[in-house]
Amino acid sequence: MLDSQDVKALRPDALTPSEIVSKAITTGETKANMPFLQVFMLSVLAGMFIAMGGMYMLFMKSDPTIPFLATQLLGSFAFLLGLFLVICAGAELFTGNTLLICAKMSKKIAWSTMFKNWAIVWLGNLVGSLFMVAILFFSNFWAINGDAVGNAMITVATSKIAQPWHVIMLKGIICNLLVCLAVWIGYASRTVVDKFFGIMLPITAFVACGYEHCVANMFFLPMGLVMKLSGFNYIGSADISQLDVFGIFYNISAATIGNIIGGAVLVGLVYWIIYAKKASQASS
Repeated sequence: MLDSQDVKALRPDALTPSEIVSKAITTGETKANMPFLQVFMLSVLAGMFIAMGGMYMLFMKSDPTIPFLATQLLGSFAFLLGLFLVICAGAELFTGNTLLICAKMSKKIAWSTMFKNWAIVWLGNLVGSLFMVAILFFSNFWAINGDAVGNAMITVATSKIAQPWHVIMLKGIICNLLVCLAVWIGYASRTVVDKFFGIMLPITAFVACGYEHCVANMFFLPMGLVMKLSGFNYIGSADISQLDVFGIFYNISAATIGNIIGGAVLVGLVYWIIYAKKASQASS
């Protein structure tokens, strides 16, 4: 005989919104209490996975003969690879881990524990991203299609820096609102197919619309800078003078703050208030 927990686990339908919040709380508690080495290694993997999505996107965007709309749609679908790997293969992504706020608000973890997790995951994501930058540069990935991929690397990186700081931050808010909604849907899903189609629209929307994801930018911006410093013969029209270490910090600082607001506040905190605040107050 199956007990109630077994029956619940075997349900073919997705979790309800209130069940998603409960899962976010327990998942957040588990993530926050993992050993340092496990968290860091999974974070490095996430940085590599997102960079793989960025790699695929740059390949799609490297053909100048494809119209803008088609390029954006193809590139956004290619980038989906990154989050799909994070959710299905298992990895720790900073932007998704902003949802640890649910566990914090339910008093399952301390503020210090949450911020420590965020710091470790952010740094691990950066290491994984830079590792992929090195691999792709030395493997001559940039030379595909007559150096067209290399030109796309520099063009994409430059476009992300050449914006006011507050614009990048606001784009970061919208970006992680969509990313964390994708993760939220991933929590609700029970099969790999469900997860793929569930995350597809939010992720392709944020990429196609040009919003700012701090972990993706840990790949795009260093990749563009490495190409610039290598002496690559860039033939695009973008002004590459701002593509330097300061420009990378300028973008990623704004994107990180925006991502925290979009994920922790507009998704995690809002849904926690709607579905879990009363339960938390009653148990305290």
